[in-house]
Amino acid sequence: MQLFSILAVYFIIWWLTLFLVLPFGMRTQAEENDVVLGTTESAPSKFRGGKVVFTTTVVAAVIYAVWWVLSVELGYGIDAIPQFYPRFD
Repeated sequence: MQLFSILAVYFIIWWLTLFLVLPFGMRTQAEENDVVLGTTESAPSKFRGGKVVFTTTVVAAVIYAVWWVLSVELGYGIDAIPQFYPRFD
């Protein structure tokens, strides 16, 4: 597999994982009883970008490693999924 393909697959997995990790651990301003004037109560109370990026990178690396083993090393892919077609006899 070429380097560009490896990076492209990892980026797609990382981006999807970002949206899965983003809401975990978020505390709203309403939950903290510290609503800043001019913001909505559901806005995050603290910026935690570094933690989210780190967690996303670790989780995406694990998912990518599983994908790599299944698809590249063991040869499982889209063609390995059984397909059932109706028989018209």
